[in-house]
Amino acid sequence: MSESGTEELHVPEAQAPAVPLRSRGEVPTARRIVVKVGSSSISGPNAGQIGPLVDALAAAHARGAEVILVSSGAIATGIPFLRLDGRPTDLATQQAAAAVGQNVLVYRYQESLDRYGIVAGQVLLTAGDLEQPISRGNAQRAMERLLGLRILPIVNENDTVATHEIRFGDNDRLAALVSRLVRADLLVLLSDIDALYTAPPGEPGARPIDEVPADDDLSGVRIGDIGAAGVGTGGAGTKIAAAKLAASDGTAVLLTSTPQVAQALAGEPIGTWFHATPRD
Repeated sequence: MSESGTEELHVPEAQAPAVPLRSRGEVPTARRIVVKVGSSSISGPNAGQIGPLVDALAAAHARGAEVILVSSGAIATGIPFLRLDGRPTDLATQQAAAAVGQNVLVYRYQESLDRYGIVAGQVLLTAGDLEQPISRGNAQRAMERLLGLRILPIVNENDTVATHEIRFGDNDRLAALVSRLVRADLLVLLSDIDALYTAPPGEPGARPIDEVPADDDLSGVRIGDIGAAGVGTGGAGTKIAAAKLAASDGTAVLLTSTPQVAQALAGEPIGTWFHATPRD
């Protein structure tokens, strides 16, 4: 019994197969999937991509998969409502934009999910939440319960209380940490680019990378900067780091573009596949 006199609900820790997904062809069999989408993919002129993204998530949900969406975009979505010309540089204005944008963003997701009768659950986290055992356990328990109730959690960094010192810095790492928290079978990292390239796309000689073995340090890859939209905080470097983090904990990772999310979740041969290390 808790101090309030109510019975506490014990939710067992997620158990995932020791053998991770071995290829894209096994994606349709994934029982637990984390999908991360970047700011530029679902804000501003690309806000219309929320509908197709939800279509793909709903298809995976319909076949029985448990789906978690890690969505950037709160600050970028809030900027127009604050009548700002661009992304604010001071923390207080970023927090204000996030407070407005998070509300609008979740409304847009839920409005689209209503077409499938799926209910979203908002989960806001900071780095400290997943570093402290008690709060990490609370987050894990809440996430497990949401998934058990067939709710689709939408996770974002809690920008309104985060500071520069405790921020994730990008939601790619947050997505990897969430994948570890729930022991996901698959992490799909979506952005404006269709795959990881050997050099910044558009440069002469840049070639897409089809697969990354678990022990590959990608030392030969030249990493570019954040996308041209300039509204996010990530880039190829953060995606590689997040993919390697998740893969080292037994979660296979697929990196591709947001318009290709339906193909990604259907197991089609697209993007860059990061092989996972088997769990103990």
